[in-house]
Amino acid sequence: MTLKTYLICKFKETGVFCNKIAPPDLTFLNKWGLINDMRKLLIIMMLLILAACSKDKGLISDGPFDAEKSFEKANKYLEEKDYERARELFLEVKSRDRSGKYAPLAQLRYADSYFNEGEIDPAIEQYGKFLDSNPDHKYAPYAQYQIAMVHFNQIAGVERGSGAAKKALHEFEELKRLYPRNPYKSTVDIKTAKCKDVIAGYEFMVGEFYFKKKAYSGAMGRFESILKDFPDYRKEPEVLYMAAVSANGLNNKEQARRYLDLLSSKYPESPYLKEAQKEIK
Repeated sequence: MTLKTYLICKFKETGVFCNKIAPPDLTFLNKWGLINDMRKLLIIMMLLILAACSKDKGLISDGPFDAEKSFEKANKYLEEKDYERARELFLEVKSRDRSGKYAPLAQLRYADSYFNEGEIDPAIEQYGKFLDSNPDHKYAPYAQYQIAMVHFNQIAGVERGSGAAKKALHEFEELKRLYPRNPYKSTVDIKTAKCKDVIAGYEFMVGEFYFKKKAYSGAMGRFESILKDFPDYRKEPEVLYMAAVSANGLNNKEQARRYLDLLSSKYPESPYLKEAQKEIK
């Protein structure tokens, strides 16, 4: 065993720990003739490491590890938006908590640090790890809700938000399926409605584009998707009108009549009904 290896092992035995500082290079001590005095050299090295670690604002563990205090301190760092320092302490709590009480919470807050910082992929990954290890934890619904919210926060209007809205909708549906008694029901219902409106709005935008170019086949696919998957879409009268006209343009008279009748029965006062009746004889 080399001198360096021996000394590192001795430090571990003493319980002195610092995750920031590597053992210093002590070759300069040769000048003092201490290299042959193992006891003195060990004492000097311990003092140097203790001094260095004391500058690290409390990231030193001396004696029994207090998971509760470390967790509280990590949360304080998180509130102060000192994300790197918070994550360091959360990881330490996760790995050193022997009670099993704070390790899951540290994992969850570790994920929160990425969420608060706007780091999308790491946040999703870490919430997923929490759920994989703690599917029945009392905060599991929260972790699933946060995954949905990561995607929901990426929705940037109809034109560019459809992909994020689909992912968010899926995760909100998973929340309702896995945790039907979750405390976010009213909020989830509102956000789910927005996701559906964005997805349907994108389908409508593309369908309208094809419709105006009289590319009726492409338009029909979009309109049928809206009518099937989003029956409460706010622009349904216009969708029924364009679907009827598109079917008529494809020489599908039966389908055109079916959409026209549906428009007439559901929205008898709609101006789109009169427009459709003019074009479909």
